[in-house]
Amino acid sequence: MFNKEKVKLGIAPIAWTNDDMPDLGKENTFEQCISEMALAGFTGSEVGCKYPKDVNVLKKALNLRGLQIASAWFSAFLTTKPYEETEREFIRHRDFLHAMGAKVVVVSEQGHSIQGKLDIPIFTGKYNLNDKEWQNFAEGLNKLGALAKEKDMKLVYHHHMGTVVQTTEEIDRLMNMTDENLVYLLFDSGHLAYSGEDFISILKKYVNRIKHVHLKDVRPEMQEKVRKENLSFLQGVRAGAFTVPGDGCIDFGPIFTILSENKYEGWLLVEAEQDPAQANAFEYAQKARNYIKEKIGF
Repeated sequence: MFNKEKVKLGIAPIAWTNDDMPDLGKENTFEQCISEMALAGFTGSEVGCKYPKDVNVLKKALNLRGLQIASAWFSAFLTTKPYEETEREFIRHRDFLHAMGAKVVVVSEQGHSIQGKLDIPIFTGKYNLNDKEWQNFAEGLNKLGALAKEKDMKLVYHHHMGTVVQTTEEIDRLMNMTDENLVYLLFDSGHLAYSGEDFISILKKYVNRIKHVHLKDVRPEMQEKVRKENLSFLQGVRAGAFTVPGDGCIDFGPIFTILSENKYEGWLLVEAEQDPAQANAFEYAQKARNYIKEKIGF
């Protein structure tokens, strides 16, 4: 299976406190979050809304618990704002992650995104870029990828429900229009399954360009509820559409096999945004960790 020296296991803090809906998990502190991550057996985390912004303070808190920062979400607005605005924010974000020892920068285009719109149905309200917008978008990503490369880091693009890169066709177009040495892919099983894409085919097609992995599972009955009732992405999260590996409909065995056979190196990071009042973050972190151990042996 995987080389234990080259593959690390992490978990996202969004299960403890939701960045987009901070009332979910408002009672959970930063210290509780990272302590429970470590106690569940994970060694890394992405950055959440309650994390200290001071590098030294954050490093000290993580080092005490044997944790590292894997990456952090960056919202690009390459399709709706002047490139210079996104570049300025990206450099600040990149430098913070570099100081924390991260090797990748997670980027998602938020221009035209409906993922954070509480009243727009996720399955019918998505925006589609025109050819000119695609061109500006791809050129901007290449420039950001070059900025990441300056620090020996990689830009990993996060396809995401409700954004301009969600479907197989959109992922293909993004990969074809960007430089393979500057723009890489974040593979997120849950978003692809939720969208109805063939995530195994996408994984196989782009496995050598995938440099970061989010392990997210889906509850199909909740996914169907969201579709039938025309709910938004955030309403779906509240309803419990997502869960951790081992608790939904996805068999991660084939995913792990494909990644390991192609010598994947980097983070495997559990990410499942739920209401912690309904799905205790620590309990579900343990459930995910036990499932992963069963599948990959560590």
